[in-house]
Amino acid sequence: MANEAIIVELLGDRGNVVDFTIGSTNAIEKGTILKLVDPRTASGGGITTGDVIAGIAASEKAAAETEQTKLGCYQKGIFDLVVTAGATGVTLGAYVAMSGANTIRNAVAAEVEGGKVIGKALETGTAGEVIQVLVDLA
Repeated sequence: MANEAIIVELLGDRGNVVDFTIGSTNAIEKGTILKLVDPRTASGGGITTGDVIAGIAASEKAAAETEQTKLGCYQKGIFDLVVTAGATGVTLGAYVAMSGANTIRNAVAAEVEGGKVIGKALETGTAGEVIQVLVDLA
C-alpha cells in the first residue's frame, strides 16, 4: 500500500498502542491507517472520506497468518502523512480527516464534532505533500 504513515515521534506510552480485532485473512502493512468498525474492529479496506479512525498499524500482518486476529494500533504520536492529491491543501493547526486510503485533508466542522478526525496538522501542506500530523486518538 502507498502512503503509509511514518513515525516521527511516539507520544504517551510508546504511542498508546491499542489492540483491535482484525480479519484473519487480511494483509496489513505497518503504518496503514485503519478505520474503526463495529464491534471494536480495525479495517484497512475501503477507507473513505470522514471514516472514524482506529489508529495506525503498529506492525505488519500477512494474509497467511490466519490465526492472528488482533493487531495493535498507534493512537498517539507525530506521524508523516500525505495530503490527498485532490485537496486544495492542509492548513497549519487545522484538524485533519481521512480522504481515502492513507491520505488526509482539512476536516469539516461535522467531522470534528463527530470524532472523525485523525489529528492536527503541524505544518501547512499542498496536494501530494508529506506533512507532520499530531495524531491523538487516545
